[in-house]
Amino acid sequence: MRLLVSHVRGFAALGPADQDHWPALRMALGVGIPTVVLLLAGRSDLVIDAVFGGFAGMYGRGANRAVRLRHQSFAGALLVAGVGLGSGLSYLRSPEAVLVVGEAVFAGLASLVADRVGFRPAGPFFALFAFGACAALDRANPLVATLIALGSAAFALAIGASSPRAAARPIMPAPAVRPSLRRAAGYATAVAVSGLTALAIGIGHPHWAMAAAAVPLSAVGVSGRVRRGVHRVVGTLAGLGLTGVILAAHPSPLVMGILVVALQFPTELFMLRHYALALFFFTPLILLMTWLAMPGSPRAMITDRAVETILGVLVGFTVVLAGAISRDGGPESDPPSSPGIHP
Repeated sequence: MRLLVSHVRGFAALGPADQDHWPALRMALGVGIPTVVLLLAGRSDLVIDAVFGGFAGMYGRGANRAVRLRHQSFAGALLVAGVGLGSGLSYLRSPEAVLVVGEAVFAGLASLVADRVGFRPAGPFFALFAFGACAALDRANPLVATLIALGSAAFALAIGASSPRAAARPIMPAPAVRPSLRRAAGYATAVAVSGLTALAIGIGHPHWAMAAAAVPLSAVGVSGRVRRGVHRVVGTLAGLGLTGVILAAHPSPLVMGILVVALQFPTELFMLRHYALALFFFTPLILLMTWLAMPGSPRAMITDRAVETILGVLVGFTVVLAGAISRDGGPESDPPSSPGIHP
């Protein structure tokens, strides 16, 4: 009983604040301004591309201006590539199995880039999400989607580079990680297995399972990866409840777009302090921008997200545990310290 209480307290513990409102504000502006422009132009269907491009602004957190710009540039390139490649496959009406295999290959390559740059947040998660989400849409012009993502990413970089706080804060050293073929293979395997399993079951949004499968792999150590997966499930399910409340009110596309912007601030505010709490806000953000691009049944969308998140995390756990067996047959030990890294 005491152990259970300890685990519950550990799960509920909120990490220390480190002036998180500044990066949260930068993210809200980087995502919000392009979103508002698109809403005023009557192109709510392109909000998803602007949001994915704007996600470049969350990288390089805690670094000085030069390091931040480097991280955000590489992250922005991966995000724009994810939007462009996914939209291109959608435009070509590629079979879903091809989309799964394509995202698996992209996951492996993006993992190598993330390792080489030393991304913070770690891993290629958001680029994979962009690839899968855009591939699932009905794209009429992938070039427009790619240009919107590129413009939004460039705007996010401009905000990060012009921040007066960027030069004053100390450089937060990136993890000393060399590009790992083993880690890249883990991402590719998790994405492929979860996506193909979702297709076999007949779930409507397999890219959500693929994204969820990649989440545990970005944390440090076996216990850290398992903890990250648990946070993913709990935070997503709670966020789906909030999504249901929002959609039950039948908001207009304009209100949905405003909510996407508003939800970005608490998402980034809590991302390093408590992953599950951040996902409580991030989940409706993702579903609302998805609905703006491709309206459908709210109940089916929420159900698919719940089922595929659990499926993806279970696949991610399997890959983590399989990779935790060392050559001598024993599990790898966790490192002595695991830096806070969000997905």
